[in-house]
Amino acid sequence: MGPARPDPRGRVPFVGLTGGLGSGKSTACAALRRLGAATLSTDEVVHELYRSTEVRDAVVARWGPEVAPDGVVDRAAVARHAFASAEERAWLEQLLWPLVGARVAAFREEQLAADPPPAAAVVETPLLFEAGLDGIYDATIAIVADEALRAQRAGARGHEAVDERAARQLTQDEKAQRATFAVRNDGSIEDLEQELSSVLAKLGDP
Repeated sequence: MGPARPDPRGRVPFVGLTGGLGSGKSTACAALRRLGAATLSTDEVVHELYRSTEVRDAVVARWGPEVAPDGVVDRAAVARHAFASAEERAWLEQLLWPLVGARVAAFREEQLAADPPPAAAVVETPLLFEAGLDGIYDATIAIVADEALRAQRAGARGHEAVDERAARQLTQDEKAQRATFAVRNDGSIEDLEQELSSVLAKLGDP
């Protein structure tokens, strides 16, 4: 018998990335891609799911045809219903989260099989800790930024029900304390990329 080969499944760090509204999660994901990581946004997965007939038909059955005019789901209308009560929000989460989880698992398998492997497989998840999803990752990254800067970014994007969504989320400090790495995004993109490069180097250490 020859020497034992290293387990190829252990070669790609599986990382959850999170942050509050306006912290710059998408900017961080773009920087990570430039640094050789593979990334998946759960928000984008949800967008895709809303275009599926399965999810569209379910939300129409629950809330009526006004949430999908012309057969296309109106996410703002869905959000108004979902944030109306804890019961409605729980129903939507029970519909979406298993489907999102399946896509995340498939993404991980794809990256473990990739040749050459990426520097890391990173999943951007806004409610990473709140949904209890952090336990599936090898490490977690919290993107944090100055509060005034976050408010400016979030406002510029026209978030609906910002206060309600923010109330559901842990504070920045809580996210930073629970994450393996807290990365500040107050400066330039170059500064952010340098910090994330350092994180990737630590993830790659045996």
